[in-house]
Amino acid sequence: MNNWVEFAIVAGLLTMLPGIDTAQILRSAIKGGPKLAYMTLLGICIGVWVLGIAAAVGISALLLASAELYRVVSWIGAGYLLFLGLKMIWDARHVGAFEVAAAPVEERPFKSVMRAAFVTLTNPKGAAFYVAVFPAYIPHDMNPALAGFALASVHNFEALVWFSIWIWATSFAKNFFSRPRVRQVMEAVSGVAMLGFGVKMLLEHH
Repeated sequence: MNNWVEFAIVAGLLTMLPGIDTAQILRSAIKGGPKLAYMTLLGICIGVWVLGIAAAVGISALLLASAELYRVVSWIGAGYLLFLGLKMIWDARHVGAFEVAAAPVEERPFKSVMRAAFVTLTNPKGAAFYVAVFPAYIPHDMNPALAGFALASVHNFEALVWFSIWIWATSFAKNFFSRPRVRQVMEAVSGVAMLGFGVKMLLEHH
C-alpha cells in the first residue's frame, strides 16, 4: 500500500476518535456557532503543522546520523501503534457517554485559535503520534520540512472534512456519537486497524 494512502488511513482513524479536539470543536460550535468552531479548527491545524514539520526535520537529522537509530525509532512507532490498538479495543469495553465540558459563553476568535493550537501541541496522544509513528511515512526523496508540511496537510484536510460534519450537524452528531454503543464500535474497529498497521510497520522494519 502506498505510504501516503496508509498515512491518510491511520491519521483519519485518529481524527475520527472522540477526544480533546472533538471536545474543543463541539464547545465552540455550541457556544459560538460555525465561525468560532472553524477558528478553533484552524488552531488545531496550526498545531498539527508545527508537529509535522518539527517531527520531519528532526527525524531527517536522525536518519543522517544513524540508520540503526532510525530503525529503532521505527520499532518504537510500531510498538506505539500496537499499544494504541490494544488500548482502543480494551477501552471499547468500558466506554461511556462522551461528555462535552462547558465553555465560556463569549470567546474571541483569535483566543480560540491560540488556545486550540496550544492544546494540540501539548496533547500527549497527538505528540506521541508525530514522534513515534509519523517518521515511518516521511518520503526520503523530499525536503524534510516540505514532507512534514505535506503529510500534516493530509491530516488537516481529513480533520476539516470530519469536523465540518460535526460543526454543521452539531446537534445530531453530538447526540449520535455520544452514544456508548456507537463509541464502542468506533473504538473497537479503529483498534483492530491500528493493530494491523502496527504489525505491518514492525515487519517492514524488522
